[in-house]
Amino acid sequence: MRKIEFTKLVASGNDFIIINYGIWMNKYGLRKLAKKICDRRYGIGADGLLVLEKSKIADIKMRIFNPDGSEAEMCGNGARCTALYVKSQIPNSKSQINLETKAQIVEAEVNKDNVRIKLTAPRDLKLDIPIKINNRLLKVNFIHTGVPHTVIFVEGLDKIDVVNLGRTIRYHKRFQPQGTNVDFVEVLSDDSIKIRTYERGVEDETLSCGTGAVSSALVTESHLKYPGFKRINVYTKSDEVLKVYFRRINNEFEDVWLEGKVRIVYKGVGYV
Repeated sequence: MRKIEFTKLVASGNDFIIINYGIWMNKYGLRKLAKKICDRRYGIGADGLLVLEKSKIADIKMRIFNPDGSEAEMCGNGARCTALYVKSQIPNSKSQINLETKAQIVEAEVNKDNVRIKLTAPRDLKLDIPIKINNRLLKVNFIHTGVPHTVIFVEGLDKIDVVNLGRTIRYHKRFQPQGTNVDFVEVLSDDSIKIRTYERGVEDETLSCGTGAVSSALVTESHLKYPGFKRINVYTKSDEVLKVYFRRINNEFEDVWLEGKVRIVYKGVGYV
């Protein structure tokens, strides 16, 4: 048994375990560790494991492992948690922190418990894609915001079977081999939406998803087609509100930011 020090953080209902990389982990295996440590019955329990390493191109490198052991390219709420954690380690350090991920360099700004991150420009936006689910034709939307997201507009969001329908779409042949996260969106007004997300890798509905909030906001804007700078409030399953800022020029998005609260839940020592 080896001792491991960890910190648990939560961002709008998305909870993560943060550890610093150790040499011994090469032998244990980070994928195996993620499956064990994220288990909510036999482990600490979390939506993901964040492993911090030294970076040559940023302040810190963040690797993201899902509860199923797979490694993700990017995680919006995970990046916000990492930024707060790094800031908490050196209280008088700068408020701007750069994080290296597999998908991009993420700019983060920490103001007490409020953390905002800048994402790279989204890509592969496709609207009104026809797919057949359970012999029913659906029109869905796709966008890549560091990780792939399929966005579906619905009415009566609270009654949607997010887990079963989300899982079916997540593994649909249209999105293979990579698969997709699935966001169900109800538009509340021109600047507010409500979402529920089935997360790839977690393989379940989560209380919040940062890249899902961004994807849903941008796809909503693509349908509404209001040019210029805008903010959309995203109401999550956790009842917390994430704010997505962006600038739309023709059919392109830039200056995309995700903002919300983050808090450290507790620190501890475990054995693996």
